[in-house]
Amino acid sequence: MQRRAAILTGRTQLFKQTKRNRFRIRQPNKNVDDAVFSQIPNLLTLSRMFMVPVVIVLLDSRQYEFALIVFFIAGVTDGLDGWIAKKFELQSTFGAMLDPIADKLLLVSTYAMLAVLGDIPFWLLVLVVFRDVMIVGGYWVLIAMDKKVEIQPIWMSKFNTLFQIILVVLVLMHHAHWLALESVLPFVIAIVVFTTIFSGLSYMRAGFALIEPER
Repeated sequence: MQRRAAILTGRTQLFKQTKRNRFRIRQPNKNVDDAVFSQIPNLLTLSRMFMVPVVIVLLDSRQYEFALIVFFIAGVTDGLDGWIAKKFELQSTFGAMLDPIADKLLLVSTYAMLAVLGDIPFWLLVLVVFRDVMIVGGYWVLIAMDKKVEIQPIWMSKFNTLFQIILVVLVLMHHAHWLALESVLPFVIAIVVFTTIFSGLSYMRAGFALIEPER
């Protein structure tokens, strides 16, 4: 009788130990989960960069409808990564630098293809690229001069980016035969030109203001 009780007690303890071990195995690694979650904004930004060659190939074959869809998805990831980063306080220096690079890569590549195809004026591509090169070049000049430069776009630059995106969407919709926009496109191009020049001059003024005290 005592032997049977000892066997039952041993089995009970073994069963409890097995349950505890099983519970421990199934417990998630919180540190790993947090590390993965914190990289979601950056992963979304990287996915936007990987969409660039897809848009280029689609435009090269003049599949405007599918190019518009991919461009729209890329735009959604742009808004989503920023929202997640702010909502869950996941902002990082790497993300702050990577996000505008992904945006410019997508926009400039799309503008380049549309200009090559003759869908937008070639001089507009030159203007947009020249502004971006001037801003990036000015940034590195200030860094070389040991100036403290904050990566923060001015309001006119945001307005310019918005209308650059609107122009791409309208051009793609027009050539996909979704809408007839011959009378609208010149007006939007004029806004892009104005905001491109004005925002570029604003960045130049801000850059010279940082250099001015040394004169």
